[in-house]
Amino acid sequence: MSQSYTAVIKETDGWWVGWVEEVPGVNCQEATREALLETLTITLREALAWNRQEALAILSRFGYC
Repeated sequence: MSQSYTAVIKETDGWWVGWVEEVPGVNCQEATREALLETLTITLREALAWNRQEALAILSRFGYC
C-alpha cells in the first residue's frame, strides 16, 4: 500500500525550508532543494516508524498485540 504526503517547500534567504503537512514535526532546512527533498523523505520515514512503534507499544499495554 502506498501513501501520499504533501511537502511544502520554499526558498527563504538562500535556504530551502520545507515540511510535510500531514505529519507534525517533519520539517527541515537545507542549502539546496535536492538536499531538502532527501532530508524530508528520511525524516518522514523516521517519524512514521516512530509513530508506528509508539502505537504498537500502547496497544500491547492493553493486550491488543
